[in-house]
Amino acid sequence: MRHSVRSLALSSLLLSAGHCLADSDLRPVVNASVEPLMQQQGITGLSVAVIHKGQVQYFNYGLASRDTRQPVTENTLFEVGSVSKTFAATLGGYAQATGKLKLTDPAAQHLPTLKGSALERISLLQLATYTAGGLPLQFPQAADNADNMLSYFQHWTPAYAPGTQRLYSNPSIGLFGYLAARSLGQPYHVAMEQTLLPKLGLKNTYVNVPDEQKPRYAQGYDKQDKPVRVSPGALDSEAYGIKTTARDLAHYVIANMHPQTLEQPLQQAIATAHSGYYQVDGMTQALGWEYYPYPIALQALIDGNSTPMAMQPHAVGWFATPHAQPANVLYNKTGSTGGFGAYVAYVPAQDKGVVILANRNYPNAERVKVAHAILSALAP
Repeated sequence: MRHSVRSLALSSLLLSAGHCLADSDLRPVVNASVEPLMQQQGITGLSVAVIHKGQVQYFNYGLASRDTRQPVTENTLFEVGSVSKTFAATLGGYAQATGKLKLTDPAAQHLPTLKGSALERISLLQLATYTAGGLPLQFPQAADNADNMLSYFQHWTPAYAPGTQRLYSNPSIGLFGYLAARSLGQPYHVAMEQTLLPKLGLKNTYVNVPDEQKPRYAQGYDKQDKPVRVSPGALDSEAYGIKTTARDLAHYVIANMHPQTLEQPLQQAIATAHSGYYQVDGMTQALGWEYYPYPIALQALIDGNSTPMAMQPHAVGWFATPHAQPANVLYNKTGSTGGFGAYVAYVPAQDKGVVILANRNYPNAERVKVAHAILSALAP
């Protein structure tokens, strides 16, 4: 199987190579996890970025497209699905840091057409943490378009008292991102591509892939091995619409682990996105991100990213005040579309993280196993 490894020196954070596994040491660890996975899951192409002590190593496997036979590189664009939610969360934190909104604001305060609806009693924070009262995982088919989306929210009736149950939901955090962009006076894709992404230094991350970049856009493959890419839907950009590269996501992880290198509003935005608001079993819900005490047993991390966590309601007990980033935790987020699967995990206190991007949607548990093995191989 074709693979390559490249290293990127990050001058502002670079530490001596003696503090981390050498390239030749890490390669067998990554290969031993990835190569059997690709065969078992029928994955055409996959890219891994490993971040450790100010260095990034890239491990690339297979093809971006079977038709063109173009190999995967760290500059291949992948759909990252719900990893996009962490960008929406950071945008909301940025809007708060610049005085455009407060997370405690009622959602309807930022969109007059929602006045008189249940959203008058639901906060932006509840939308961002999936506790609005039972918004579903996906929009009903009739509402899954820009024309009908607002009407759906106007007539939606909560199944639970707001703030009492976590039910993972694209409409919930999608509306949060939509309202955050409105507070900044911009459509979401403009707020993301012209404000947040440039400030984060992400030059190859998009909501809408420009025509000149489409040759780098990997082809996704569905469960029947048919070519597929993400379809338009209501709040798709906010909930699952980001396309990016392993190189840019590695840069994003570094920004999250070292926000002091960013301008002040972004430092505050990341602190807001990293804060813990409540706990469900061993998982603490932040904004977009979810975190766990570290080190963590493999099974506990698999359980936290399981289907029941995504599909079933869970009672929540809010912290009296948001918990600032604890000393030893692992932040993570999975993401999927019809033809792509992504996973991002990082441990700020140990300055290490991993990005895994594939042009096939495969089980979260398998992504977690690969990431856990890699992170465990890296010295604290």
